[in-house]
Amino acid sequence: MATITITEVAATLEQLRAQLADLSRRVQALEPAKTPVAVPAEPAKTVVPETPQPGITDEELLAISAALAAYLGVRPHIRRIRLLSTTAWAQQGRLSIQASHRL
Repeated sequence: MATITITEVAATLEQLRAQLADLSRRVQALEPAKTPVAVPAEPAKTVVPETPQPGITDEELLAISAALAAYLGVRPHIRRIRLLSTTAWAQQGRLSIQASHRL
C-alpha cells in the first residue's frame, strides 16, 4: 500500500482550491448581473430554520452544490437536502437470491 505524505496532501488540497476558485469565477461569469427591483413591503415572516440531517456533512453539501452548478451552468439555491432511506435494493437482492434457488 502506498504511503501518502503531508506534502502530497497539501499539494492536492491546493489544486482543489485552485479548481474551486476557477469554478467560482466561471459560475460568476455565467450568472446574469442582478439588478435590484423595487418590491412592495410585506410583513416580516418568521422563518424557522430546519435542523440539518445528521447524515450530510458540510463537505458533502459543498460537493452537491458544485456538481449542480457545473451541470446546470448556474449556481442553484439549495433549500433542502434529505436522505431518503429505502429498502428497495435489499428487497431486489433477496428476490434475486430466492429466485436462483431450485424449487
